[in-house]
Amino acid sequence: MATVANNGKKTVDRKFQQEEQPNMSNRRAFIAATAALVFAFSAGQALAQKKYDTGASDTEIKIGQTVPFSGAYSVYANIGKTQAAYFKMINDQGGINGRKINLIQYDDAYSPPKTVEQVRKLVEGDEVLFTFQLIGTAANAAVQKYLNGKKVPQLLASTGAARFNDPQNYPWTIAYNPNYVSEGRIYAKYILANHPNAKIGVLYQNDDMGRDYLAGLKNGLGDKAASMIVGEVSYEVTDPTVDSQVVKLKSMGVDLFYDASTPKFAAQAIKKLADLGWSPVHILDINASPISATLKPAGLDISKGIISTQYGKEPGDPQWKDDPGVKAFFAFMDKYFPEGDKLNTVNTYAYSVAELLVQVLKQCGDDLTRENVMRQVANIKDFTPSFALPGIKINTGPNDYRVNKQMQMMRFNGERWELFGPIIEDTGSSG
Repeated sequence: MATVANNGKKTVDRKFQQEEQPNMSNRRAFIAATAALVFAFSAGQALAQKKYDTGASDTEIKIGQTVPFSGAYSVYANIGKTQAAYFKMINDQGGINGRKINLIQYDDAYSPPKTVEQVRKLVEGDEVLFTFQLIGTAANAAVQKYLNGKKVPQLLASTGAARFNDPQNYPWTIAYNPNYVSEGRIYAKYILANHPNAKIGVLYQNDDMGRDYLAGLKNGLGDKAASMIVGEVSYEVTDPTVDSQVVKLKSMGVDLFYDASTPKFAAQAIKKLADLGWSPVHILDINASPISATLKPAGLDISKGIISTQYGKEPGDPQWKDDPGVKAFFAFMDKYFPEGDKLNTVNTYAYSVAELLVQVLKQCGDDLTRENVMRQVANIKDFTPSFALPGIKINTGPNDYRVNKQMQMMRFNGERWELFGPIIEDTGSSG
């Protein structure tokens, strides 16, 4: 800075000072303006990256579920209880990308009209982002068109009926369970390889589930279906028992009993087979395979030898006692659902689906729109849930909504299920 002598003191050049002050002010203004622009741009970018539909915000992801907490199918109530406990654990850990899961549950008693009423309440009243794990084929069928019309994701539905894996016609619906047609084809492969001369009798629930299992069996047997299947009998979910159906199949000379039912009726069929002293090869669909829900009520001793499939680890199987995923599940149950049965595969199933949903939501990041939720659930790559059998991974795509299409055969030994044979993947069409 320039100075002039003035009685031995240094004095600031007033002219220079007057010229400098505006320049300094300009620089400060420029810096301040630049900083403001940078901040505004950054804030704008942050806001641009966050996208929400109804039911999502910076702090919350609101999802809805109907559960048969009451009624004949209340055995599945533990699905809802386990998942509520799982999301509490996730929230205690800080949520997903900083957002807490708000799970709203209503009892539909496994009654489709009640499901319709409760789902409308979830969508129009509670304004959830999506529905999650609606339980049962009939329940999901009752609301499928409504949810697709509203463009609300029907996410990871608890059913394996082929109609829930149809992205062309129902792009907002995706099921979690193994596709019943695929599972039926896997049973057919096993039958052709091990019982090629079997006389097959089919017991099936008269709904999408049962009919899909029958269709998958026939599709897998191919030209041999007509000669190998000697009897087909159905039952309604409102029937008190299936005793008469079992008796009818026995009278047809059946030596392989293909049982496409749910726990209550499967237990009845197992008991009736024992009462009749009839011991055909018994293939039981995966939905009715839980020991606590089906085999224990029927009688473990008379359930010995039943064959089914599995894609998840049996929590009571000694071979998994040191498995990290199983140990984590046991710790979760002890802390968050202590009254629940740790060996009940209904609970491990619920745990696995909740685990997958968390993966989907993590993939969504800050784009919590309904469209992106569906985009991400149809873009799962080599995801391995804690309970997946070794070698099994989840892969989905925009044209294949099947979540689980790899399985392994298993046989009940009177105490637990024992896996046998290789991992079998159904590579056929989704329906």
